[in-house]
Amino acid sequence: MIRKAMAAAFLGTMLASPAVAQTALGAYADDKGYIDVQKLTCAQLAGTFQEDADMLTTWYSGWYNGLARKHMLNVKRGKEAEHEVIQYCKANQNKRVIEAIAVVFKDMRAEQGIKMKP
Repeated sequence: MIRKAMAAAFLGTMLASPAVAQTALGAYADDKGYIDVQKLTCAQLAGTFQEDADMLTTWYSGWYNGLARKHMLNVKRGKEAEHEVIQYCKANQNKRVIEAIAVVFKDMRAEQGIKMKP
């Protein structure tokens, strides 16, 4: 009886989860090979291969740190932020990645008691 219930639960979970084909990040590039990172959507990030998502979120991190003129890397915090951005994107696929990053960074700052200047 327990086996049947577990099998039914597993099967229900599998049927409820849509199968999504992964797309290489390069598929979103223009004819010159560039990706407009300001227009990239969460659906595109969530639907790409993990190594592409990792590379892209690392690139975004460097971009934001460059804008802030920061030259230090906190590996643990960076990996946490990357994970949170990807999770946010999976749940909010209609958003752009830069919007997801803003939400995650705001939440992380609030947790750490960091106040931004107006």
